[in-house]
Amino acid sequence: MRRIGEHKAKKGLIRFEIEEEKGIAKDVKITGDFFIYPEEAIGELESRLRGKKLDELEKEIEDFFAVRLDIEMPYINVEDFKIALKNALRGENEE
Repeated sequence: MRRIGEHKAKKGLIRFEIEEEKGIAKDVKITGDFFIYPEEAIGELESRLRGKKLDELEKEIEDFFAVRLDIEMPYINVEDFKIALKNALRGENEE
């Protein structure tokens, strides 16, 4: 099942697409029109979330940004990512 969630942050949209199977995030795509430096940080976060239980994803996001102090995100923050994730997990846009 694919779960999709979006969040309109102060300066950009964050979209999560999670391919879920038996409570596990088999694939995760994070897209949107926000800025993040370095850009490869999104790919690193996606990789970190793959294979994790759905109820662990929020903590994984928090832990990722807690140790990656080199990441710059103008006008968005960790909470914006967590809101987009929660919207996806709520299942409002399942495919």
